[in-house]
Amino acid sequence: MAIESVKETLEVVEEATEAFAKSGKKSKKHIEEVKAEEERQARKLERAAEPTEKAKGAAPITRSKLERRGKKYQEAFKLVEKDKLYGLKEAIELAIKTSPVKFDASVEAHVRLGVDPRQADQNIRTTLVLPNGNGKTVRVAVFAPADVCKAAKAAGADIAEDEEFLKQLDKGTIDFDVLISTPAYMPKLGKYARLLGPKGLMPNPKAGTVTADVEKAVKESKAGKVEYRVDKQAIVHIGLGKTSFGTDKVLENANAFFESLKAQKPTSIKGSYVKSVFITTTMGPSIAVENIYN
Repeated sequence: MAIESVKETLEVVEEATEAFAKSGKKSKKHIEEVKAEEERQARKLERAAEPTEKAKGAAPITRSKLERRGKKYQEAFKLVEKDKLYGLKEAIELAIKTSPVKFDASVEAHVRLGVDPRQADQNIRTTLVLPNGNGKTVRVAVFAPADVCKAAKAAGADIAEDEEFLKQLDKGTIDFDVLISTPAYMPKLGKYARLLGPKGLMPNPKAGTVTADVEKAVKESKAGKVEYRVDKQAIVHIGLGKTSFGTDKVLENANAFFESLKAQKPTSIKGSYVKSVFITTTMGPSIAVENIYN
């Protein structure tokens, strides 16, 4: 349609030129203007034809997801056999070896379970203390009465306050990774659920962060206590330590996690409990692990 329109425009210009010439009114300036208009319309016609010519050419080449990765990742990926299921120790050792980043990356486990998270008894959520910690510096806050706060600070809490703590939350200030509270003080935190909930910081009895034994909870959090839960896709994600830990320490943490996960198996499960296990590092390739935890 665009090409036909341009052609019609050119015909109109030519007819106007001829009519003007016959009338004897063909000044030099007018002739130049008509010629410039013809050239402009010709260029417009060429541009309109270009998309048609490009369409006849070959389709653009789309690079694969691997090709869009960095060179270091591609080199690391070559060391992982695509269809092989590795033993747990071998997978951890290879994950540490193939970490493509310069910083001390986390070693992670990603486990797909045969559960339905919508069912209350299959919505797995629990905590455990990793034998060698997770390599992260955890900032612990305690919201409790003054006497409990004093004991919590002695146990290693970074923040332990009463009403002053709520003033900080009113300002939206959050400078902690774990929040521990006594059961009696939980109602006071209710109004901050929208602030703390989305960040996973709202104290919860299942996570052991709502407790009367605050001192013990603080020590466990500082020692490497982690929480894991199944997500909507029935996958559990957990950090098992840092690459600097070495294979043996990460393996010890991994065994502790899988024993904990096995203990959480719902009685209503039919078929496989653990469907797949992958070990990886921050920004590193995934390594499939043989399934030995059913």
